[in-house]
Amino acid sequence: MFKDILMSRFKYILFALLLTIGLGSGCEQLILDTDTVDSPRENFEYLWQECLEKYSFFEYKDIDWQEVYNRYSPQINENMSQIELFDVLAAMLNELRDGHVNLISPLNVSRFDIDLLGQDNFEFRLIRENYLGDDYYRTGAFTHDFIADDRVAYVRYSSFNNFPSNLDLDFLFLRYENTVGMIIDLRENGGGSLSNALRILNRFAPEKQLIYNSFIKNGPGPDDFAAAQAAYVEPLEDRLTYDKPVIVLVDRGTYSAASFFSLGALALPNMSLMGDVTGGGLGIPNGGQLPNGWTYRFSISQTLTPDGQNYEDGIPPDERINLSLGDRNLGKDSIIERAILRLTR
Repeated sequence: MFKDILMSRFKYILFALLLTIGLGSGCEQLILDTDTVDSPRENFEYLWQECLEKYSFFEYKDIDWQEVYNRYSPQINENMSQIELFDVLAAMLNELRDGHVNLISPLNVSRFDIDLLGQDNFEFRLIRENYLGDDYYRTGAFTHDFIADDRVAYVRYSSFNNFPSNLDLDFLFLRYENTVGMIIDLRENGGGSLSNALRILNRFAPEKQLIYNSFIKNGPGPDDFAAAQAAYVEPLEDRLTYDKPVIVLVDRGTYSAASFFSLGALALPNMSLMGDVTGGGLGIPNGGQLPNGWTYRFSISQTLTPDGQNYEDGIPPDERINLSLGDRNLGKDSIIERAILRLTR
């Protein structure tokens, strides 16, 4: 009875996770196998080997995966409980220091919280009370309004899971066509759909332009990567664009698809980044199933700038500035204030 309840809960958790985080377009689909093997040793060995052959950032992060094996293998024994096994496997995966790495079981979901590695640089209530007021606009996926005496557009985009329609973007660009610049706030945007990032970036591109290259790991060796998959943005016919200066606000909570957007912004002439280093997350996550039925995912690709820079651990802003306690107490967002100064001077 208890096992049936656990399996039912497991299927529910897995389904909810797949709806929430996805595994990225073009990635393999998870296949659930009802014939499970509960041996802790077999599950440990399987997970370690899968990471060894398919994880994409061992060399970049200078991780000795054999050394990790040597430390965690002695912790495995056939009499350990499922909770103890989960804790060991989750701790081993967290050695990868990657927010795209999860172990998913009926008991728990492991995670590595990238956003906790930096200062807290975003407080929407501060913005709501001191910049937007009561009559700000909510247009589809965007929260926005005029600020700085109507000279600057402030646009908050909280998640790349929220679809930005062409009509929404047309309205934004029409409303703010007479501003001197735009602030796009991606702080604490944990990502979502990569296609939504490209959809928005297209509307800021003056011409077709390469913004990054992705390389999918396709073999067990450390250098076994497929040929580059190039990502381009280009303006859309019969759609409004915005060619004034754009400052994208980022922090450690700017992750995954939000980092892909930030990487694209670096390549466009009228866009720049301000705030803290992003959380990174520029590898496409994919996963599979352990012999005991638990599932996992980890990064299986690398994404580089057109000139070959790898910012998996975080994209540095063009101008680094943190939210200060003094400004916060005065009702000011230090990063927005600096962006306004840059756009209006």
